[in-house]
Amino acid sequence: MNRRVERRLSAIFSTDVQGYSRLMGDDEEATIHTLTAYRDIFSALIEHHHGRVVDSPGDNMLAEFASAVDAVRCSTAVQHELAARNSTLAESRKMRFRIGINVGDVIVEGERIYGDGVNIAARIEALADGGGVCISGTVYDQVEGKLELDYQDLGQQTVKNIAKPIRVYRVVTDADMIDQSAALASSPTTAVLVTAPTLPDKPSIAVLPFLNLSGDPEQEYFSDGMTEDLITDLSKISGLFVISRNSVFSYKGTAVKAEQISKELSVRYILEGSVRKAGNRVRITAQLIDASTDYHLWAERYDGQLDDIFALQDEVIQQIVSALAVKLNPAEQTRVAAVPTQNIEAYDAFVRGRDEYTRRVRAANTQARELFKRAIALDPEYAEAYAFLGRTYLMEVVNQWSTDPATLDQVFTYGRKAVALDECQPTAHETLAYAWLGKRRHDEAIAEARTAINYDPNFADAYVSLGEILSFAGQPEEAVPLIEHAMRLNPRYTPNYLWALGHAHKLLGDYEKAIALFKRVLARNPDHLVAHLTLAVTYVEAGQREAARREGQEVLRISPSYSLELAHTRTPYKDGAMVERQVECLRAAGLA
Repeated sequence: MNRRVERRLSAIFSTDVQGYSRLMGDDEEATIHTLTAYRDIFSALIEHHHGRVVDSPGDNMLAEFASAVDAVRCSTAVQHELAARNSTLAESRKMRFRIGINVGDVIVEGERIYGDGVNIAARIEALADGGGVCISGTVYDQVEGKLELDYQDLGQQTVKNIAKPIRVYRVVTDADMIDQSAALASSPTTAVLVTAPTLPDKPSIAVLPFLNLSGDPEQEYFSDGMTEDLITDLSKISGLFVISRNSVFSYKGTAVKAEQISKELSVRYILEGSVRKAGNRVRITAQLIDASTDYHLWAERYDGQLDDIFALQDEVIQQIVSALAVKLNPAEQTRVAAVPTQNIEAYDAFVRGRDEYTRRVRAANTQARELFKRAIALDPEYAEAYAFLGRTYLMEVVNQWSTDPATLDQVFTYGRKAVALDECQPTAHETLAYAWLGKRRHDEAIAEARTAINYDPNFADAYVSLGEILSFAGQPEEAVPLIEHAMRLNPRYTPNYLWALGHAHKLLGDYEKAIALFKRVLARNPDHLVAHLTLAVTYVEAGQREAARREGQEVLRISPSYSLELAHTRTPYKDGAMVERQVECLRAAGLA
């Protein structure tokens, strides 16, 4: 007879110490003394909030609560108390815990609990900053409106060994402010932004994905393309602050109020609408909302032939500019009014290709390339199609899907062709920036990235690109504010933003912050090869050789043929001594 497995629904609380290995390496006795004292605080507050400690190996602790509200209350109380205690310690001795909370089904065996509910809590914990709290969407649903707390939506997160992405929220607490005040007092350059950003000093807008009302799911690419075109055109206007595509598309298919989106993205205005395409006819509806008052500034319907699509888009743009009283300079007027192609079939192929490209996987990248080539065959003067065609080759280089040197040459070929057709094409300039970096021509790379930003001042990825290039050029102190600005433009940023920021902090000598950022990259993408490589190097430089060797094994797991020779060839530091240092660190991590 099979023994019945006991299950129950619980709020699971998982925590560990950020930078624990470093603390132990610096002073074992002091670390154990602080850990013991802080663990007592955890135990007392967990009991006070009606929870129980399940296990506490090493620097980890697992607790269980019957109520999500109690678990979150406990987490903020703990972080408040520990932040106050840390404020009396030297920066190098502060002990900051990361906390993750999930509500899920658990298997119970005696005093122990197991299952995906527990695993998800541990994965969410890894996404938290030291001194911070992250919660799953299931927890957020139960605590929203019940506690006097703010939450930052981090979007859908893919984490190791969990099949489906998890929606994660960051809890903003007064403990953040205590810790930030101490950080500002001791080291302004390393302080972490912990509160929701304030509204920009210019009109700020998020363009939500337009609904596809065509009655055909196959037309989804067209409504998404409309959204992306509007974002692209608005982004070229220096008098606007425009949230990037990646962030707004995280709301696709969700029923979220404009007020909430405004709060989560820290923008005042929301544009939403729909597209209906039937044969050669197209209808666009759009409405602009002032989310601070929930007032609809305007709502309009636009009807026309498919061939008129760019004129219809321009009408929407002009309505927004007028409603927000934004003045365009002559160059911006020209760029916004420019028609990318007169061939509607070429446009259709391009939009389909861009839709595939944004999936950022190898098979979709190949499909995108063929569609961009089709667009160019239909219109050989289509600058944007050439720019994105170059991006497909760049993606091969960045993801090491190709080691053929000719691949980088293709990036140059199509990027230059795009610029020759349209000097103001920002994607082409950003693509060329990376191509020049691959050839270690840092001055040319910096110039191209700055040109991309000049033509598109809201181009979040271009700010990250410029930051990365400056880091490799030996100017990481200039990189940090650029990458942080990109994160503001694109709050649902990709793991590469975190990597770029971590790399800059590594070069500035802040190994603890760099390691934490690289770990956040790997929590979202466990197979991020470059993050494993730079984490291995950082561990060596921080004196953590055992951890470095573990990362070296991860590199070989992902890329069995990876070699020091390849590292020497692919590492684009301007200073040759930095390249040699990188190779030696990787050798110490076990690579050959």
